[in-house]
This record gives sequence, structure tokens and C-alpha cells, in this order.
Amino acid sequence: MRIQHPFARSLVFARTGPFFIDACVALCGLAIFFSVVRTGVYWMGKPVPVVPISHSLSALPVYAFYSIIRIGIAYLLSLVFAITYGYTAAYNPRIEAWMIAVLDILQSIPVLSFLPPVILAMVALVPGHQMGIELGIILLIFTGQVWNLAFSFYSSLKSIPREMLEASRIYRYSAWQRFWQLEMPYAAIGLVWNSIVSVAGGWFALIACEMFTMGDHNFQLPGLGSYLQTATASGDIRALVAGFAVVILIVVATDQLVWRPMIAWSDKFKFEQVESADRVVSPILEFFRRSTLLSSLPGRIWHSFEEPIYRRLARSKECRVVRPIDEDTARKSSASLWALAVAAIAIVGWGALQAILMLRTLTWPDVRLLLEGAGATFLRVNAALLISAAWTIPVGVAIGFNPRIARIVQPIAQVLASVPATAFFPILLIGLVRVGGGLGVGSIALMLLGTQWYILFNVIAGAMSIPSDLREVASLFRFTRWQRWTRLILPGIFPYLITGMVTASGGAWNASVFAEYTHLQDRTLQTIGLGAQIEAATDSGRFPVILLATILISMMVVTMNRLVWRRLYRLAETRYKLEG
Repeated sequence: MRIQHPFARSLVFARTGPFFIDACVALCGLAIFFSVVRTGVYWMGKPVPVVPISHSLSALPVYAFYSIIRIGIAYLLSLVFAITYGYTAAYNPRIEAWMIAVLDILQSIPVLSFLPPVILAMVALVPGHQMGIELGIILLIFTGQVWNLAFSFYSSLKSIPREMLEASRIYRYSAWQRFWQLEMPYAAIGLVWNSIVSVAGGWFALIACEMFTMGDHNFQLPGLGSYLQTATASGDIRALVAGFAVVILIVVATDQLVWRPMIAWSDKFKFEQVESADRVVSPILEFFRRSTLLSSLPGRIWHSFEEPIYRRLARSKECRVVRPIDEDTARKSSASLWALAVAAIAIVGWGALQAILMLRTLTWPDVRLLLEGAGATFLRVNAALLISAAWTIPVGVAIGFNPRIARIVQPIAQVLASVPATAFFPILLIGLVRVGGGLGVGSIALMLLGTQWYILFNVIAGAMSIPSDLREVASLFRFTRWQRWTRLILPGIFPYLITGMVTASGGAWNASVFAEYTHLQDRTLQTIGLGAQIEAATDSGRFPVILLATILISMMVVTMNRLVWRRLYRLAETRYKLEG
């Protein structure tokens, strides 16, 4: 029997009638419909790359609306891409190593490195409409959200217990059934917790991308990112505090209306044989579960599509013949892989030729400065990574294991993680300037804001996914604290920890652009590093410098991937995989 928290029960309003709940659901549907219509009208209008930003408080709701729409669309695209990419990498051994290496490189490249090609491509694809610029911004936000979701889903697929996969073969599950009834439920906890960090990464990219300069072109779109940037540049403290307060308000509302219900919903997918007495509860989730509209209409619509698919799959050869796991994994189409390889080689070859022609314009002083910056940024990224891991591992385990601590700390951590790191940058920079500190060491503190949450929430997800029966066995055999950490906790969270460390590394590289170079009122603060070089080159439109800096980041990331992360992933898949 599941124990409900009395306070949560009281907030659900047990006496509330289904009609009132269905009315609330209908109002939510109307609000979504209005948002789609309003966004469509704005996007189909004439392109306006520079929109004057008002610091009036009355303009904040409209700016917040546009920013939320951009982040929401980017998140949905990120979720679809992450599931597709992670699934393909997990079940295609021939290209798995290449796909993970490419993913590691892309998530480490700063958002501003994607900025020129993405914006130019989208404006060219959708000329004459605001949609081109908006799609470019959404794709840039997409690059700040998608990578840790893809890593999380891939890691979850690789850590599914072998006996569960064998059971799906014995019961003759099709690939469709296995995906919805085994793989997605098993990955749900990790996806939900990484979604919180992804949206935080989306806010990070949003504030950077709603207002920027690219050579001779200026872009300034209505949104909270532009509002905060213009307030910082003009030194308007009142507008800065107001914008920051609106961001926090949106984050708190998202936490209570979206993430807490999702966490409570995903808790039922925890892999355990003994149900835990401590469960995450959400008043909002319990409220909407009482809606007859939500409980009947979606099920009927889904049932009308699902049943014909299952009937057709039941007659297929895949469901009539039981195959071993290894044979099912290895049975791939060589022709399609070869065609994909040829297309990839052609694209890479053309891109390499264009890159060589562009890099020929660089001088030796430019190259030497970039090499020095690469060494400095590499040290800062790894220092931020180690500092983050030192405090997030014990705190994340405490939140995941102790319900009392979780009820207090978890909402605070979710709010702090969802507030974009770039929103904190102006406040920290003003503090650094007043105490006389520079960005040399202060940039590490700024990188921590874009790094630590990836590790913390993955550790929390890993601690929550440890079966309750294993924890009870550890208590039954009276494990010491050292034994609990070395034989239960660290092995249990290891796959999640590696995913968090990899995505945190990419977050640190992205944060380096803002941590090493920034405008504050009438001053420009910078320190030696690749992030500073990319930001300065973006302001001046020096694309060869951006290209070489991106290549250096990719080379360092590939080296770390081959020497460290790939070996740790293999260790997580073999030694620390939960199975009988």
C-alpha cells in the first residue's frame, strides 16, 4: 500500500469535483491554443532582427512568454533527438563508438561556435519571415539542452539488466513493445532529472542567443535574455533585479507544475522487488489524476492507434521467433551502414576543404594565443569538474536516500539549477570587480554554475534508482559506512555519475565563453582562454578564429573521451551493471 503525505493530500482538495478539475484542464488547453496562435502570427510576420527592448515592468510578461515558447519547443526537439540518437548508438555496435565521440564533441563546443552557421542557414531557408530567425535561436537553445539527455538515455539503455532483455525476447516483444514497456520506463528517472538540467542549459543558451552581434549584423529579439543583457549593459539595477525575479518566478512555477509531478510519476518505474514506503508525492499530479477528461480521452485515442499496431506486430516474424540478444543486436543492414559512411565521408571531406581554406588566413600570433588559451581553459574546466564532484556526490546521495532531506533540499536545488547560470554572472562579476578580483580565478567560480548541477542531478537519479531491497540487505548485514559507499552506493550510482561528469565537462566548456569574456556596463572583462577568444571573435566577425578554437576544443574532448570517458563507460556497462 502506498503511503501518501497528509499535507500533499490536503492540497489536492479531495472534495473537489471532477467538473472543476476538467474545467481547469480545458483552460490549460485554451491557453496552449492561444500560445500557438500568438506565436504563429508573430513568426509569419516580416523579419525584424533588432527589436527595441523596453525596461518597463509591463513589458516583462510578453518577454517571458516568448522566452518560454522558445525553450519549450527546443526541449521537445531535444527529447526526440536524444531518444533517437541514444537508441541508435546503443543498438548499433559498428557505429556506437563514433556516435558517442561525436556527441561528446558537440556537447563540449560552446553555443557561440554554432551561432554563425545556424543563424545564416535558418535565415536562408526561411527568407522573408521572422520564423527563420526564431528557428535559428531555437536550434541554438537546442544545442544547450540536447546532449545530456542523449547521454542519459544511451547510458540507461546500456545498463538495462540482461535478464530483463532476455525476458522481453522470451515473451516475444517487438521492438515497439520493448521500447515502450521496457526501455523508456527504465530510462524515465534519468530522463526526468536530466530534463531539469537541460532546461537550465536552455535558459543559459537563451540569454546568450536572444541578443548578439555577428560581424556587421545585430540580432536582438524580444525576450528575457535580451532584457537582462540590455539591463546589464546599461547598469539598470532595477530592471536587472526585476528580470531576475521573473526568471526565478518562472523556474519555481515550472518546478511545481512540471518537474515535481514528473518526478512523482517516474518513481513508479524504479527497478525494485520490494516497494519502498517513502514515495515522492505531488499535489498537482494527484489533482490532475482526478480529471475524467485526462483519464479517459487520451487513453481512448492512444488505444485506437495502439491496438492495430500490436495486432500487426503479433503476426510478424519478429514476434513469432525467439532470438538470442546477441543475434538480435548484431542483425543490422550492412548496406545502409555503408551508405551512411560514404555520405558522412563526403560531407566531412567537403567541410575539411572549406576549413583549410578559411584557416589559411590566420597568422602565427593568432595560433599561439589560441594554443595558450586552450591550455588555460582546459585547466579551468577540469578544476571546476573536480570541485563540483567533491560536493555534489555526497549531497546528491543524501538527497536521493533520505526523504526528510529531500523534501527540504530537493526543491531548493531544482530552483537553483533551473535558474540560468548567465543570470548569476552579472551579480558575481559586480562582486568580483568590487573586491578587486580578476577573471583568472573567478572564471572557475563562474564555470561551476554551468557544471555542478549536471553531476548533482545525475547522482540524485542514480541514488533514487538503487533498489530498496539492496539498501535493506546492506542494513541487515550491518554494513559499515565505508562498505555502504564502496559496495552499494558508488557501484549503484556509477553509470549515472559518469553521465553527469561527461555532460558537466561540456557545460564547463560552454560556460567558458561567458566566464572568460564579458561586457559589464562600460567595461570589458576578459582573461586568457579559448572562451574569451571565441566571444571576442564573434563580436568582430572573425570566423577563422572561431573555427580554430572549435577544432582545438574538439581535439581536447576527443583525447579525454578516448583516454578516460570511454573506458569508464565500458566499466559501467560491464562491472557496475545491475543484474542477477
